[in-house]
Amino acid sequence: MAIALMLRKMVKPILHALFLALVIVPAALSGFGRWRTIYNLFAQSYSLAPGIPGDYLRIAFYHLTLAQCPLSSRISFGSFFAHSDATLGPGVYIGSYCILGKTVIGERTQIASGVQVLSGRHQHKRGDTGEIRGSEEGEFSRITIGPNCWIGAAAIVMADVGEGSTIGAGSVVSRPIPAHAVAVGSPARMISSAEGALGA
Repeated sequence: MAIALMLRKMVKPILHALFLALVIVPAALSGFGRWRTIYNLFAQSYSLAPGIPGDYLRIAFYHLTLAQCPLSSRISFGSFFAHSDATLGPGVYIGSYCILGKTVIGERTQIASGVQVLSGRHQHKRGDTGEIRGSEEGEFSRITIGPNCWIGAAAIVMADVGEGSTIGAGSVVSRPIPAHAVAVGSPARMISSAEGALGA
């Protein structure tokens, strides 16, 4: 067991270096995340790379294109960042089929499958006659998810989540959630906190 662990620690840096070499040209072509059209082309393509090689490919690409993305994090199959203006802390896990916008995700936070982290709540506006406008006229904001959080499957996050909080599966976070809280439902409501008090 100790030998296997030692070999794994030796192999991982080699694999990271190999995959960084593989994505350096695509990352450069995307202006290291600044040219959104090309960035999205590669981000969406790499989201479909299967298995462990796909995990290494995605983390290498985002390491070079996001505002911050340590190689110790993991981004699973089908998941991608719609904006390069995102920050991940060390040890973040993102499950399959997640779509993430402008966000800051704290260290060791885990995000289950099918989660969406939107770039705020006002990305589309309506005109004077009620017609829906494109995102180019909307307001984009950065959503912060603190360290050591758990975001349950299929949750939709449109507001900040405090450190150490848990968001139940299928919940819709439309208002900020404080630290060390458990929130569930649509809209998400706090059902417990660090003090054990019931939320509103």
